[in-house]
Amino acid sequence: MTWFDRMERRFGWLSFPHFLRYYAMLHGLVFALQFIRRDITSLLAFDADRILSGEVWRLVTFLFASSGLEGTGFFGLLFFVFMLMIAFMMSDALEGAWGTFRTTLFFYTGVVCIIIGNFVFGNPLPGVSGFMIYASAFFAFATLFPKVEFLLFLVIPVQVRFLAWIQAGVLILGVFGNWWILPFYLLVFLNYLLWAGIPVLRGTMHVMESSQRRKSYKARQLPEESAFHRCEVCGKTELSDPSLEFRVGPDGKEYCDDHLPG
Repeated sequence: MTWFDRMERRFGWLSFPHFLRYYAMLHGLVFALQFIRRDITSLLAFDADRILSGEVWRLVTFLFASSGLEGTGFFGLLFFVFMLMIAFMMSDALEGAWGTFRTTLFFYTGVVCIIIGNFVFGNPLPGVSGFMIYASAFFAFATLFPKVEFLLFLVIPVQVRFLAWIQAGVLILGVFGNWWILPFYLLVFLNYLLWAGIPVLRGTMHVMESSQRRKSYKARQLPEESAFHRCEVCGKTELSDPSLEFRVGPDGKEYCDDHLPG
């Protein structure tokens, strides 16, 4: 029984089926409310001083306080709908691969790390840090299902692994000149590293080691299997001793010069 199995038996009640679906729907609700009340983001956003002063709801609401598409109109709405669809797909795929309990822990870990990161690093990405949940889920999805295709611009089929590399490249470029944000990224993507990145890397290394062992074994076996000449007495071949010459004896069997019957 694995550590996760023991955890699930003891704390299975913490499972939150379709966590990412509800998380995305809360983002959708904020997106709709912003057209009614423009200051909705400021009421829900992360503010360490106000949290410590008693506005504890901000510990949760800042995660979906901003849709990131305020004032973008119809195209913003269209993009947000597609984002919700992708979030739903990733939610189902991750739960199918890991199970509800492990997927829930993945998201809980991400949420806790983002909260800690905002306190420690002073909210380095105002209004955006809540989207790190989607980013970590996207990287995990791309790691587990790298050949799934998305239609870029609704036309061009692109495997999700390439989109993940592009996203990773954008994050890395954002670090240059802002090195203080690197530890924040390492913290908020800790759930990805623990659940997908490190396990997959270890699995890849294990496969490579197994492949190398098979190649070494075949290399040791190959000379005997591919030899054309073999001495009936000593078993030597032209590969094991290239200096030997072989002859066929009166009995029709092959011998090296040292053991050729007189």
